[in-house]
Amino acid sequence: MLMKEYRICMPLTVEEYKTGQLYMIARHSLEQSDAGNGVEVIENKECEHSEYGTGQYTEKHIHLSSRLPYWIQAFCPKVFYIVEKGWNFYPFTITEYTCSFIPKLHITILTKFENNAGTSENCLNITDEDLPGRIVDFVDIAFDELSAKHYKKEEDPKIFKSSVTGRGPLLEGWRETDKPIMCSYKLVQVSFEVWGLQTKVEDFIQRCIRDVLLLGHRQAFTWIDEWHGMSIEDVREYERKKQEEANKKVLITQTPEISENLDKQ
Repeated sequence: MLMKEYRICMPLTVEEYKTGQLYMIARHSLEQSDAGNGVEVIENKECEHSEYGTGQYTEKHIHLSSRLPYWIQAFCPKVFYIVEKGWNFYPFTITEYTCSFIPKLHITILTKFENNAGTSENCLNITDEDLPGRIVDFVDIAFDELSAKHYKKEEDPKIFKSSVTGRGPLLEGWRETDKPIMCSYKLVQVSFEVWGLQTKVEDFIQRCIRDVLLLGHRQAFTWIDEWHGMSIEDVREYERKKQEEANKKVLITQTPEISENLDKQ
């Protein structure tokens, strides 16, 4: 199992990011969805936990079929998706990814948000036994390299300046100087126990997750003028609408029956 702890600083408070995260995920999911591909929301409801109290449970299907390399598509099911289950007890969340087509693949992400610059050494309470195997990776939303296909000038934290909050652009060393500052601590554990492939696959998945985290957190900051000041009720309603739009985009071409039913809505 490959275990990495990503520490992603943001020029926000933990309370602000509660809204920004929900907005970013809903909008990002819609933008990444198209006919037959993207994020389909199956469930989104309140849940309870004996230790963390009341939270929000979500289950999503991440459809990937036509975005996979052709040689993988050749033996994948026509409708291929990864199941994401998430338990949000903000400022702590648990996310799990599984795939029935690849039963030996399992991904768990534990997240905690704190108002600091990534200085907590073990805020996710990793055991003494597992701690030596943890790799810590600081993700810089402004200066880490982003894939060219995802780059947008208006989403570049080195250029963006918020007209609502006055924050930005982020300059070299911003994590040591900018206020407010918070950190998203994400412990990502990837397991793919297949002899001969384990190391390569686990490393590949970690790199993909890091890319998604970099893009998503850049967007959460550079979209701040859109979500700052929204109440939780406002952002939950926004989330509901975007989920409906994303589901329609993903499902519209999968079967004639689905397409026909959605057209009637």
